[in-house]
Amino acid sequence: MPEQTPADFDVLLDRIAATARAEIGKGQVADYIPALARIPAGKFGIAVCAVDGAEWTTGDAREAFSIQSISKVLTLLLAMETIGPDAVWSRVGREPSGTPFNSLVQLEGERGIPRNPFINAGALVVTDCLTAQTVSPAYQLLTMARRWSGNPDLAFDESVARSEAEHGHRNAAIAHFLKSQGNLKSKVEDVLHVYYRQCALAMSCLDLARAFLPLANKGQTLDGRSLIPPLRVKRVNSLLLTCGLYDGVGNFAFRVGIPAKSGVGGGIVAVIPGRYSICVWSPELDELGNSLPGTAALEAFTDATQSSIF
Repeated sequence: MPEQTPADFDVLLDRIAATARAEIGKGQVADYIPALARIPAGKFGIAVCAVDGAEWTTGDAREAFSIQSISKVLTLLLAMETIGPDAVWSRVGREPSGTPFNSLVQLEGERGIPRNPFINAGALVVTDCLTAQTVSPAYQLLTMARRWSGNPDLAFDESVARSEAEHGHRNAAIAHFLKSQGNLKSKVEDVLHVYYRQCALAMSCLDLARAFLPLANKGQTLDGRSLIPPLRVKRVNSLLLTCGLYDGVGNFAFRVGIPAKSGVGGGIVAVIPGRYSICVWSPELDELGNSLPGTAALEAFTDATQSSIF
């Protein structure tokens, strides 16, 4: 299709926002973390960053929200940089789980090796990779997020982190099981402390779209600096495509057709290699934990721009 102009994209995003807002009321805000249950269900924002530096936003795209499981992508990249990919993949798999993101059943059957780094068990192992190697892994993650997004004011939402810790019994159970199987090296309490804070990192759609742009740009920043080796970009994007939307990844690929990672805070960040990074935020989730209006928005975007990778 012809290259879009800024005016075209402004009109397009407003149209997509209207499509997405029509889905509000059909899902449910995450309520098992009380701090998330208080977020107004009517919020919606979308930000698009192009590899040539152009940016477009609409709605609540500049309002910070709890990124939750989107943080798993950042910690995975940080762990691969810190201890090397081979050390990470010796402890966590790379296959879709086919089970809920907080399931214990599969983990027990596979002797403590999580199916992939984006389910909770896998993310806890990745967090442990950092906790065992660095003095302050949460601060290291925050520093990385600030640098990649260009926003020095990013912070953890401590109220969300406390809420997660107070109600994180299943995550604690997963961590203890991993420890019993020898796949958690640090103290369970230390890993959970970092994990709850990373999930409570507050970023806006624009922050996230900017931070994920290197995954759309062969690992490079807009000024040509290399942040991620190209082979690692390929492999992380493949994991986003096959594992990034929990047990809804197949339907998301069918409808939207691009690599993406969701979080129960209502955010979905997506990558269109060679073209765009995109983030949508709307708190109402479908039954699998993915933003219902956000999925509709990304489907409308790839349909309108003919930018599915398929």
